[in-house]
Amino acid sequence: MPEEMDKPLISLHLVDSDSSLAKVPDEAPKVGILGSGDFARSLATRLVGSGFKVVVGSRNPKRTARLFPSAAQVTFQEEAVSSPEVIFVAVFREHYSSLCSLSDQLAGKILVDVSNPTEQEHLQHRESNAEYLASLFPTCTVVKAFNVISAWTLQAGPRDGNRQVPICGDQPEAKRAVSEMALAMGFMPVDMGSLASAWEVEAMPLRLLPAWKVPTLLALGLFVCFYAYNFVRDVLQPYVQESQNKFFKLPVSVVNTTLPCVAYVLLSLVYLPGVLAAALQLRRGTKYQRFPDWLDHWLQHRKQIGLLSFFCAALHALYSFCLPLRRAHRYDLVNLAVKQVLANKSHLWVEEEVWRMEIYLSLGVLALGTLSLLAVTSLPSIANSLNWREFSFVQCVATSSAGNTGSGTRRPESQSQDPHLPAPHHQTSFLGPRSFCCSLVPVSTPYGHQEDLSWTR
Repeated sequence: MPEEMDKPLISLHLVDSDSSLAKVPDEAPKVGILGSGDFARSLATRLVGSGFKVVVGSRNPKRTARLFPSAAQVTFQEEAVSSPEVIFVAVFREHYSSLCSLSDQLAGKILVDVSNPTEQEHLQHRESNAEYLASLFPTCTVVKAFNVISAWTLQAGPRDGNRQVPICGDQPEAKRAVSEMALAMGFMPVDMGSLASAWEVEAMPLRLLPAWKVPTLLALGLFVCFYAYNFVRDVLQPYVQESQNKFFKLPVSVVNTTLPCVAYVLLSLVYLPGVLAAALQLRRGTKYQRFPDWLDHWLQHRKQIGLLSFFCAALHALYSFCLPLRRAHRYDLVNLAVKQVLANKSHLWVEEEVWRMEIYLSLGVLALGTLSLLAVTSLPSIANSLNWREFSFVQCVATSSAGNTGSGTRRPESQSQDPHLPAPHHQTSFLGPRSFCCSLVPVSTPYGHQEDLSWTR
């Protein structure tokens, strides 16, 4: 183990003063932990606080015992794995082979792999850490879980980021046991299928906001296309045909004309896949057949597309509010007043234009309010789709933009990284995956499973 992994994350004063961690009932279920790093310490603290009896296996128990809660028993690895049925393997992949001497004691037990590879390791190895662990201990049942939870979340509780814990394994009984432990610790278990899914689960911490890549590129592409069209129509054409220099419209006017076009197209792309999915199901005569991949991915990205539509609409409202503040607008008012004086007109009023502008502004406010309601309604599902790493990233960006600086960097802990998880299936939101489907349309998950929504609306 690296030396930095031996440094305590929890002060001794905090551990000793917390009465809830001082004593665990004898009838509490016993859980084993192999490892004494940051994640192992935080995991032991969380398990003890959740009512479990924890036995920690370490190569040097006398040195590491003071780093764990007093209620946790720290002993040698051979003794730690003798009685518990569920054992957390909180060591790096390169140290798995050092546990082979415990094969006889681990036979028939449930091993919970909590490690995450680095990006280089993920590309280098064809099998996941959990599958490699299962190959070393064929007589054990390996379950991949808790690799998406950071050590800090285990200490402070699931307050920031996501409460979800993806769990994958080949035996339902083992996954059920680990799921019950996750629920007891305050997290939400999510069944990700067999152990073959562990490779994808371990790859998720290496990606930052992966679900936003395609919608963002789509929005940028639409913006560039509409901006180019409006530039040719409002700026380039008058300059070529009438020699009028209107290039001052590029920063504000052309952008403001482009934003609603992008917002409308993105909003239509939110509704359209639900209609296509319903038509496809009616054509097939069944709702249990899998959608095509392109439609499946489209359905999964509707939440992000809808929020980008709201973002463009909100920017359009701000740009429209700033239009009268431009100096070009003031010059136009002065020129209009001069023309009115020269034409000897004391009253300039066009009833049709006044009503048109009033109705335009009224409908715009109502449309933005409706879109805001849809976006605000979907905020809980958006929060649940962010893991702790993405949540911290967004918070850091917001803090930096507000003028705050200073954020430390460290080596990514193998047990502390967290993937981007799918939104929980039980939630509904206007901009979420279930929002614009009719009652016949099931939602396809990223791993090919479909959920019947016949009774969700």
